[in-house]
Amino acid sequence: MVLSRLSLNDFRNHAALDIRPNAQFIALHGSNGAGKTNILEAVSLLVPGRGLRRAAMSDMVRAGGGGGFAIVAEVSGNVIGTGVSAEQPERRKVRVNESNASINSLAEWLSVIWLTPAMDRLFADGSAARRRFLDRLVLALSPQHARHSSRYEKAMQQRNKLLSGTVSADPLWLDALEQQMVESAHAIQSARTGLVDALRDQLQGAPSGPFAVPLIHLVDKADPTEGDLAVIWRQGRNRDAAAGRTLFGPHRADLDVIHKDSGQMAEQCSTGEQKALLLSLILAHAALVSAQRQAPPILLLDEVAAHLDPSRRAALFALLAETGAQVWMTGTEPELFNGIGPSAQLLPVGQN
Repeated sequence: MVLSRLSLNDFRNHAALDIRPNAQFIALHGSNGAGKTNILEAVSLLVPGRGLRRAAMSDMVRAGGGGGFAIVAEVSGNVIGTGVSAEQPERRKVRVNESNASINSLAEWLSVIWLTPAMDRLFADGSAARRRFLDRLVLALSPQHARHSSRYEKAMQQRNKLLSGTVSADPLWLDALEQQMVESAHAIQSARTGLVDALRDQLQGAPSGPFAVPLIHLVDKADPTEGDLAVIWRQGRNRDAAAGRTLFGPHRADLDVIHKDSGQMAEQCSTGEQKALLLSLILAHAALVSAQRQAPPILLLDEVAAHLDPSRRAALFALLAETGAQVWMTGTEPELFNGIGPSAQLLPVGQN
């Protein structure tokens, strides 16, 4: 599961860019603002979702360009492309082997996981960011998770709109929407539970080393009541109407992470410990994907080595090499990647 070619046209600050990876590590280096993270963002758009910045499609169009953008990649002899046109800059299109495809179908071709400086506050911020992180991990193992999540979200939005309307909603219409939510919710919950259980087993045997070992637990912050989801939603219509949103369901789930050695919740740990916990999760997940899909994921690590001392940096490179994953990394100086060795392809960004 590697990219053998990546081509960008009018994406962010890149008018035209063509990269042909020939090593496990693709190390992008250059000054701030050169466009290194933009390249990682382009790769992150080769799977379902809004990419590592969660930006609007129109914001990704190069200023002064033609009004649209295109990202094309070659994966195991297949050509995957995504982008927008100047006529519809907010409507993302996907093509696979020259045929139109759905955005959710991208999960069948690639597994991509990323770690960015913005995620350093993942454990301190609200549950929504952790839920998105969890669902990206799930998606790498269960490509159909994107379809179930999209179907659940659309049905829930329609339910919320009906409940908040000035006219009383048709109970039969609400029944149909809630049944659709139930079917998707069970698939979402099952996939998340399976991922957390498998990841917990993967982490259980991990020795204490340069990066903290996390203990993980899937929780629901909504204080769920017992019973069938359809019954809970039917009985909670007045409550949800008053709140203006659906108060119970898989969209309220959270991921609790505990530092194994100290017993502290991740949000109580230092910034460095939180980053180490995230790295441990990413590494364990890469091993899990490699075992279950017979191919490791693509890892996008933005400025990950900048704040590590040389010994921890070398340890990280060694652990990443063991995953077998194609790793795209960024850094301001090429010296940051000295510990990788011959398996690194150093590419200067911002130069011809």
